[in-house]
Amino acid sequence: MEQTVLKDMNRKKILNIILLQFIVIIYTINSIIAKFATKAEPLSLKFFLFYAAEVCVLGVYAICWQQMIKRFELSVAYANRSMAILWTALWSVLIFKESLSVKQLAGIILVVIGTIVVNLQPGSETKEGEER
Repeated sequence: MEQTVLKDMNRKKILNIILLQFIVIIYTINSIIAKFATKAEPLSLKFFLFYAAEVCVLGVYAICWQQMIKRFELSVAYANRSMAILWTALWSVLIFKESLSVKQLAGIILVVIGTIVVNLQPGSETKEGEER
């Protein structure tokens, strides 16, 4: 029975971390929109539409982020937010066909390793009903 409880707790933690990463991805979508906005004619309709989309994406992100920081210790949540570096680099390569230097790749790898280490620490999630 104790193993079942631990498995359920681990499964819940993994699902929360995946959800947290999804929210970080939403945050990085803002960078994609901003890059497209820079290519639009200043003060054109397209320009304003891109910036309106940025505000909407940031609004969705802010609401989701507030919900996630209830589930994690703040230090763990912000450590996971650093994964925005990975997702932004991925978008720059896939969407904008940019390249990454060896130093950039090394930095991204360090961020990913650091985030994994933080996520593996026991007690990184808040307990149900726990006050902050």
